[in-house]
Amino acid sequence: MRTRILEIVSSLSPAGAENVVSYLASGFDPSRFEAAVVSLYDPQPQGLEASLEKKGVQIWHLGKHGGFDPAMFFRLEQIVRRFRPHVIHSHCYVLRYLLHISGPIMAHTVHNIASAEVNWFGRLIHRYMYRRGVLPIAVGRAVAKSFTGMYGFAPAATIANGIDTARFCRPDARNAWRRANGFRDDEILIVSTGRLVPQKNPVGLARAVARIPNAQLLFAGEGDLRPLLEGRERVHLLGMRDDIPEILAAADVFALSSDWEGLPLAVIEAMAAGLPVVATDVGSVSEAVEHRRTGILVPPGDPVVLTEALSLLAGDPAMRREMGLAGRERAQLFGVRSMVTAYEELFSTLLKSGVPSRGARGRFKSYSPAIGLGGHSHE
Repeated sequence: MRTRILEIVSSLSPAGAENVVSYLASGFDPSRFEAAVVSLYDPQPQGLEASLEKKGVQIWHLGKHGGFDPAMFFRLEQIVRRFRPHVIHSHCYVLRYLLHISGPIMAHTVHNIASAEVNWFGRLIHRYMYRRGVLPIAVGRAVAKSFTGMYGFAPAATIANGIDTARFCRPDARNAWRRANGFRDDEILIVSTGRLVPQKNPVGLARAVARIPNAQLLFAGEGDLRPLLEGRERVHLLGMRDDIPEILAAADVFALSSDWEGLPLAVIEAMAAGLPVVATDVGSVSEAVEHRRTGILVPPGDPVVLTEALSLLAGDPAMRREMGLAGRERAQLFGVRSMVTAYEELFSTLLKSGVPSRGARGRFKSYSPAIGLGGHSHE
């Protein structure tokens, strides 16, 4: 009998945690696992539904309203009864809607530093759920450290995020994308992919790039801060895109100016595309980006240092090329297969133990290139 895994996420918009869910649900060994996905919200523009359906993954959308929606308790219970999962795997804030669920083994991946994952009310619920036996999983060492500081015990496992690295290696697309979108070959294109929200500090990045002659800033993503970026000189708002590999191929530098992070897929995607990275040294970013080898790490909230790092790479094509090649090699350590295999091993170990995750803190194997390249180590 195959192990049934129910992945539950807030939506299937093409963002970090949602992409991880898509990679997992479509990547589990079909001879051993049957995965299904629950999205609390209805389908999103350019969402991940099509790729999951192509892989034969069953999807439920629960029609969530904005804010706290009590209807989610009843609708999730219906799905659990229908699918009868052996493992429920939740992400982000959805754990609050599983308070009434019992029976299956439950795991929860912490995608951000613990203080930023959910608000104070959410942290109270998460604390209760962990005491009840939900298994916490961190996406990086810094995330795990923040979790321990917040909740007083270590996550049961640390499993680094992974991506389909081959998908983002598209050097052949560079010239065609530039021509199609009106950019000259000699212009320096600095790209940032992700939501236009305060966490990512896109306004600070725009101000930094404005000080760099001949540089154009591309934002691929949407968010509440879009109005603050509209009309700025040399800032191009591309919106939600399904051609991210091509955009990365066309760019010269990838930039991330976040005030906090977990282990962002966008950074790994950029490295896989052969781009040098300028990123704030927050969360587990430094577990992917090697300072002065695959990119430059800068402190958050320091616009001067951010501008200096971007200027340095903008003016040095040899450095860009060297860091880009090193980044492409480094990105292979964050392949999707390693991540999926680590989750398969974790869930199989839990099921073999014959008990829920209660008392399982720190017992299980972890996978993270920052812990042991390509290997495993105990927390």
